[in-house]
Amino acid sequence: MSKRLETPSNIWITGAGSGIGEATARSLLDLGHRLVLTGRRREPLDAIQAISQDRVTVAPADITDQLQLRSIAPQLESHGDLNMVILNAGTCEYLDVRHYSSDVIANNLQINVVGTARCLDIALPALRRTRAKGQPATLVIVSSSAWWFPFGRAEGYGASKAALSYFAHSLRADLAAEGIDVVVVSPGFVKTPLTDRNDFPMPFLVTAEDAANRIVNGLAHGRREIAFPKRFTWTLRLLGALPRSIIDRMSAAMARQSDHSQDVPK
Repeated sequence: MSKRLETPSNIWITGAGSGIGEATARSLLDLGHRLVLTGRRREPLDAIQAISQDRVTVAPADITDQLQLRSIAPQLESHGDLNMVILNAGTCEYLDVRHYSSDVIANNLQINVVGTARCLDIALPALRRTRAKGQPATLVIVSSSAWWFPFGRAEGYGASKAALSYFAHSLRADLAAEGIDVVVVSPGFVKTPLTDRNDFPMPFLVTAEDAANRIVNGLAHGRREIAFPKRFTWTLRLLGALPRSIIDRMSAAMARQSDHSQDVPK
């Protein structure tokens, strides 16, 4: 049985001001855990802190800014030894190939991949100090199921999430000897401020609260891979296992059919 979350834990969450991050923070707070919350805007973090002043520390920062992250490093252990890090902050920018711009690719990679990597500059030392005391330490990286199938317009977003998942799995191998667990979360469509901008139908859409409950439940049960909703993620996995020639034809047909309204998860 996993020891994750079985007792009140100290947890750092990025992207905590809205969407999955906010809902996960509220869920963990309801369960009695102590949180350090990071986001670019302070106001939504303060709203969560108002629920429990003594169990929430607000640490606003831009995760792509190394100086800002260094400035909040001491706050990660403001409640004691850091037991868990949930790196959730991210973005989604679509590419219009008719007006191709490499900036779209760079922006997705900079926030989703480089930003997550920069967070580890301050998170890993804290998690290692926790492990040195014989306590469990868990790193959670929120990726996406989007990269399992080549959706049109998702060149930047899908590539960033593929890179993020590979990054997490490699970290799992390297950190295994230290006893630091690495968990990869791969959601489908979740109703968030990001997906509210989508101009296409989103199959099997779940609420941010539902997503948070699935994540927290998966963590409590010791899972290292958390993908949901199952009907959607399994469909993508099956499609991704088809011969490449079939995948290419399907993907191109979907792009032509929807013109510039492709279905891209999370």
